[in-house]
Amino acid sequence: MGLLDILLGRTKPVAPDLDQLFALPSAAITLEAAAGFTPAGVGAVCFATVEGAAFEQTHREILALLDADADRAGSPVELTRDGFGYSWLVSRRPPDRLPELVADLHAVNTSLEANGFGPQLLCSLASFTNDAGRRLALVYLYKRGTFFPFAPLPGVAERRDGELELRVKAALTGDLRIEPDLGRWFPVWGAPGL
Repeated sequence: MGLLDILLGRTKPVAPDLDQLFALPSAAITLEAAAGFTPAGVGAVCFATVEGAAFEQTHREILALLDADADRAGSPVELTRDGFGYSWLVSRRPPDRLPELVADLHAVNTSLEANGFGPQLLCSLASFTNDAGRRLALVYLYKRGTFFPFAPLPGVAERRDGELELRVKAALTGDLRIEPDLGRWFPVWGAPGL
């Protein structure tokens, strides 16, 4: 950062730290104890939609990388698009296999980044559920290197449970790097697993 950047108020962007994803399994233990949510077995990586041969090649590489896991049933990663025009690479694992799900998310992010798609990466999420069937996601912001909880209200179109999100934030502050700016806790309506 130079003097001109300082004078103009520009800040150096936070470098993504994908290894933060590996904190999710220990945070899941805290989340279960504090709020009763357990892993749902679904994780996803969201990115701005990309078309073309380069992305198709990267998608094939990701499939080949994750297909080597004989422990998985069905397709290793499913590509979906949401109603907002974003793409999601979705991984499904048995709920008790959160470390493997996190490894999948890390591999997908790393592959996209290594193939030049880092600027298109938005977030990754792991989905959780409780005994009442409520859903919660822990969302990793790629460009910030931080997490935030997202808790949609059941049966209500595009409303979220802010109280639950703040309780989860308080419970997980010691386990995850939580995004301090609540304005960056954007909703992920239509995300896989929610």
